[in-house]
Amino acid sequence: MKCRRCKAPALIDVRRHNAAFCADCFVRHCQEQVRRAIDGFDMIQPGERVLIAVSGGKDSLGAWELLVDLGYETDGLYLGLGIGEYSDSSGRYAREFAAARGLKLLEVDIPGEYGFDIQTAAATVRRPPCGACGLSKRHLFNQAALEGGYDVVATGHNLDDEAAVLFGNVLRWDAEYLGRQYPVLPAAPGFVRKVKPLVRLSEREMAAYCVMRGIDYIVEECPMAEGNRHLAYKEALNTLEQKSPGAKANFLFSFLERGHERFVADAETERGELTPCTVCGSPTTGEVCAFCRMGERVRGRDGA
Repeated sequence: MKCRRCKAPALIDVRRHNAAFCADCFVRHCQEQVRRAIDGFDMIQPGERVLIAVSGGKDSLGAWELLVDLGYETDGLYLGLGIGEYSDSSGRYAREFAAARGLKLLEVDIPGEYGFDIQTAAATVRRPPCGACGLSKRHLFNQAALEGGYDVVATGHNLDDEAAVLFGNVLRWDAEYLGRQYPVLPAAPGFVRKVKPLVRLSEREMAAYCVMRGIDYIVEECPMAEGNRHLAYKEALNTLEQKSPGAKANFLFSFLERGHERFVADAETERGELTPCTVCGSPTTGEVCAFCRMGERVRGRDGA
């Protein structure tokens, strides 16, 4: 098997592209896919400051390196979720990555700064742990970007992630979520623009990219993710991809090109009803935002 670009011995094949690459050409392939995503969806403008959410995993650390290599001014943000040894390890990977490359890493420790960890919060408000985690991340990423004067928040969601989310949203025909599912969420009052530069790269490609670039990352899945439907959707799509390479990309990008616009009005209606949270000032549909309500309930239970 030879590299499609330079004809040297190939190290990895990408079946949906019917191509194989050597290490150097594969790194360039990943850079080109991110560049195409940024240009094609108008994610980041020259001179804009980017804050990337990093977890210590392959996707977020790989995305950070790709953005820096492509010339974007990018700092990292790590959230300490209070998930025992997992959070300790993931934080260490993020810090070591930033230190080795001389990059700036911001950190927010949720238990230390807000008085609760994700597992306790989820149990208190009777939400799945991933729901409480996602709520916290969305709120704190946006807050940190606003306070730090960043123009864009980037996340490490890859092609597999986005296809799995779309699969779940279509199964439920969740019109509001389908209207928001796009590689770019535009800026709005109280919201920084959010982008997903890895949307054209699969989970397997990101794992290979990190190996070839010598990026050390946490391999273990978050212990709170066990039983998450998102993982089941990924498994179903992986089975389909094995039999029909490119199925995930076709599913996702066909929706983005021909289906997404049909649901935009549903998402815009929800966003139009937002008012400032009376506690933190973040946009919300009620008097107090969901993140502040969650914190108040946990602290109330503990007698704080």
